[in-house]
Amino acid sequence: MIFPRQCKEIGYASCKPCGDRVYYLSRYLVHETPQGIEVLEVELNRQQKGMMREVVSSDVLAGSDEVYLWPEQVQIHDRAGLVKKALSTGYRCTVFHGLDEHLTFILDPDLSLFQRVHVYDAIPPRPSLSACINELEAVGLFGDMELLFEHHLLDIAALPADIYPCRAAGFIRTLDKDPLSKGENLAGCVTSMEISRECYGYDLPLYNTCPLALIAEEPFIARCCRKERERLGDRNGRFGTVVHWGASPAEIYQAVREMVTQWRIHADRSC
Repeated sequence: MIFPRQCKEIGYASCKPCGDRVYYLSRYLVHETPQGIEVLEVELNRQQKGMMREVVSSDVLAGSDEVYLWPEQVQIHDRAGLVKKALSTGYRCTVFHGLDEHLTFILDPDLSLFQRVHVYDAIPPRPSLSACINELEAVGLFGDMELLFEHHLLDIAALPADIYPCRAAGFIRTLDKDPLSKGENLAGCVTSMEISRECYGYDLPLYNTCPLALIAEEPFIARCCRKERERLGDRNGRFGTVVHWGASPAEIYQAVREMVTQWRIHADRSC
């Protein structure tokens, strides 16, 4: 896959105001032809100085019949999202216009080159960890790390419980407002069980709703309501990080970056 990391490497060749010279940082050209757009790789004269330099040689990376021009402007820093879009076209090469009018392209898109990160969260209500990661990814904050997030969401509403954790999720009977009776099934976590024990003096049969119980893949990021569990390291024999139920977008962003950095260091040492 060729996916330039910086848009300054890509020039748009639709006319020749400076003859056969192009901007000195250009490595690729998106070139207009009568048949359509083609993508070239160019070598410039290294002996020359100045902003515009002669093209010594050029190779066609993708001909006009292999290039698709994405019809809408995109966030060019969302690298995983762009690869997904490129794969959807069926073409070898897709050219994108950024929101700021910069250009980029992807040749032979391949998601296997991205680091997969597993996200563990629960619904309802809003899965704030999973949703936040989607939002941060969409604006390109993880683009330089080339991450691919796989989301695992536990649907608490699907559990055949009598009492559910919290009225905020819209359940009819919840631990935070309704009395419990022996023999009822409780959907919740260790916190729910502690509340039940302290308020009623007994434990109820429990359907565990903690996202940490879902962890089966690594590296991961998961959400938990227990502050003491918020840390980077191994859990269930898998490496990842745990953030608090109310973690901010900034905290989630930093947690992902730190976790992936440590994961890659560990992977390099294992090679």
